[in-house]
Amino acid sequence: MKKYKIGYTTGVYDMFHIGHLNILRRAKEQCETLVVGVTTDDLCYKRKQKYPIINEQERMAIVEAIRYVDKVVPQADMEKIRPVKELGADAVFVGSDWKGTDAWNQYEKEFAAVGCTVVYLDHTDGISSSILREKLNK
Repeated sequence: MKKYKIGYTTGVYDMFHIGHLNILRRAKEQCETLVVGVTTDDLCYKRKQKYPIINEQERMAIVEAIRYVDKVVPQADMEKIRPVKELGADAVFVGSDWKGTDAWNQYEKEFAAVGCTVVYLDHTDGISSSILREKLNK
């Protein structure tokens, strides 16, 4: 029996790499059902002023094909509590680089009020979509 029933995590998942796989595997190890929000192209542009290299339909198909993922949903906004409530998630998985930030300290309180725990997962060193993008531009 796993610690959590329904886990939720989000990401862009552009140029899918081992860091993405590690996060999904570590999350799935702790929950029975893992739901993954894949950031839409429009939201990515709003947040980062650039579009992903791989479009959202293809990124969603890639993430959905990963054996650790039970369901994929689009992440069209930065709202955190609504999807947790809609999915009935009892755990939200996020990178450990967010731990202790004002925003995530507040999210922890909001999630706790609806019976959801924030679980911080370690980042895989030396890999990111930004690093890959930089290598492609050389």
